Amino acid sequence: MVTANVIETEGVGKRYRLGRAVGPDSLREALGNGLRGALRPRREPADDGRELWALRDVSLTVPEGATLGIVGRNGAGKSTLLKILSRITEPTEGRSRIRGKVGSLLEVGTGFHPELTGRENIFLNGAVLGMPRSVVARRLDEIVEFSGVARFLDTPVKRYSSGMYLRLAFAVAAHIDADVLLVDEVLAVGDAEFQRRCLGAMEGFGRSGRAVVFVSHNLDAVTRLCSTALWLDAGRVRSLGPTAQVVDAYLTDATPDTGARVFADDLSAAVALTSLRLRSATGAATGRIRSGDAVVVDVAVVVRGIVPGLDLAVSVETPGGTRLLDESLSDTSPAGTVDLLNAPGHYTISLTLPPLLMPGEYPVNVWMGTPYETLVWEHSAARLLLEGSHQDRPDRLISSQGAWTVAASEHDHEQKQEPVRKATDRL
Repeated sequence: MVTANVIETEGVGKRYRLGRAVGPDSLREALGNGLRGALRPRREPADDGRELWALRDVSLTVPEGATLGIVGRNGAGKSTLLKILSRITEPTEGRSRIRGKVGSLLEVGTGFHPELTGRENIFLNGAVLGMPRSVVARRLDEIVEFSGVARFLDTPVKRYSSGMYLRLAFAVAAHIDADVLLVDEVLAVGDAEFQRRCLGAMEGFGRSGRAVVFVSHNLDAVTRLCSTALWLDAGRVRSLGPTAQVVDAYLTDATPDTGARVFADDLSAAVALTSLRLRSATGAATGRIRSGDAVVVDVAVVVRGIVPGLDLAVSVETPGGTRLLDESLSDTSPAGTVDLLNAPGHYTISLTLPPLLMPGEYPVNVWMGTPYETLVWEHSAARLLLEGSHQDRPDRLISSQGAWTVAASEHDHEQKQEPVRKATDRL
């Protein structure tokens, strides 16, 4: 069975001129420009001839039922590509084609009228996408339940918080009859429960045979949701292929090959973090270590006075902020107390992390303080990049490397078994 492509782009590029107006990109900009022109004298900005190519020579195809993740640094052109795909703006060069209806969530509140209520905006969005009012009414309860804004459904959305805006907008986009769903950083706003529901909805969207294009800096979510990924770098395609390979390449490029960092020492502070070093089991200071090898974290601190209960902790988390490991000096004491840093001086504390983590990039954090006060908190004090194979399980974070044993069970073939009675035997 041949799967048709629902998205095709060929050599797409988008150019913006800096310092020169070249016409509006949207109806909103056109109306705004007209209003500003009526209120003040028109002035032509200086034309310094500068150009910015937000995208250049982007070609890709997305078949039915596929889920494409787009990754890249800020300013790489990710949102611009989604605006072209959703027909909000036209490309300067190349062609972009989408077959079927498009549901998009590009910014918080996109397509909502602030003066209308949540209920009215649901029907407005459905009408814009060509859905009959009867179909929207039939799905209204599902949309409202998913969004969690039932209490405020008849309140103008201009009074919604950004989280409420996002929940309602995503609920509408996820429940319409669209063939393609375009989502830009939907996980940037909202609590953990809503993020989980968003990911579940997008997974269901893909399983139903429809396509999803998902832009996010949450690489954990991209890896879990998307089978294919596109890496944009300065507006150009850097890599396109299986998600695990693309994300690994992106992380490798983004992580400097150094495992040492020096921090400015605050001479007025009672305690201070002066340096941190990551090293492999061989002792080499490096931020890139082969998955399956132990990692040693060396933390150098200075203590200038006696701080009762002073403790130090090192934690490791995913790029999305999920805490994986959190080890403190007090863990080594049965009483949960620390007496190793009870005198002024310079100290180097070393922690060996077991080889549990799968390949990927992991921020390493350092905390110092007492049970009542935080004295040092250095988030992403270092970036650890573990290289290796995901073993075809890219969503797995930890491998216990537990020892397996297989033993043949002895079976007594002479064991007598009570015959199974039929229901009719009891009659």
